[in-house]
Amino acid sequence: MVGKLKQHWRQGKTAFNGWLTIPHAFAAELMAAAGWDCLTIDMQHGLFEAASLLGALQAIQPRETPVLVRVPWNEPGIIGKALDAGAEGIICPMIDNPEQAAALVRACRYPPLGARSMGPVRAGLYGPPIGQFREESDLGVACLPMIETRSAFEGLEAILDVPGVDGVYVGPNDLGLALGHGPGMDRTEPEILAAYVHIVAACTQRGLVAGVHTASAAYAKRAEAMGFRLVTGGADSGFVLGGARATLASIRAGNSAP
Repeated sequence: MVGKLKQHWRQGKTAFNGWLTIPHAFAAELMAAAGWDCLTIDMQHGLFEAASLLGALQAIQPRETPVLVRVPWNEPGIIGKALDAGAEGIICPMIDNPEQAAALVRACRYPPLGARSMGPVRAGLYGPPIGQFREESDLGVACLPMIETRSAFEGLEAILDVPGVDGVYVGPNDLGLALGHGPGMDRTEPEILAAYVHIVAACTQRGLVAGVHTASAAYAKRAEAMGFRLVTGGADSGFVLGGARATLASIRAGNSAP
């Protein structure tokens, strides 16, 4: 059975994604209530560990929102743990070459397609019967290497051609640094915009998904117009801080001088 998120993409739709960095189930529940097409739990730069990952997945589940996990590194143990806990896909940082992409695929797929160990303790509660779990999980799990280094960008086609890769996810901060610019999210540099066009075209040509991180609604819509089909529109921590700052600024602006 193809996962809900992959079905969304097969229908030609863009998945607008919410990003989770706060390691608390209630924060995850609030983000799920907002109605995102999918959510990503960030174990790399976010503050999640295994226990808080499980709590977030449990909080999101009643909404039936597909959940991706950005793991901290291309390491089979944490990838398997995230999938066994119920993640529908993996975003993996700092993939430099097709060999590393192939290692990521092996960690996401069961034999003979990969080397994932069979033991879906929580995922097995809600998935197909154990006899069908391998086949349906291999179809349903999204495997997304990140493109954020110069070597990854220069070797993009080889990474995309690795069997089992479902697409790529762009990290604007690191890709900008790799291409000689400073960090930043909603990129406007001609070189980086050209890189985005190249990434989207290479994915589209292969029937794969291009994803990108953005920091504003306006740029998220711009990314969709460029052809990205997994578009992150912001993170829980940014929404809390941004909303708090905006409200406080409004209150203070309305105050009269004593």
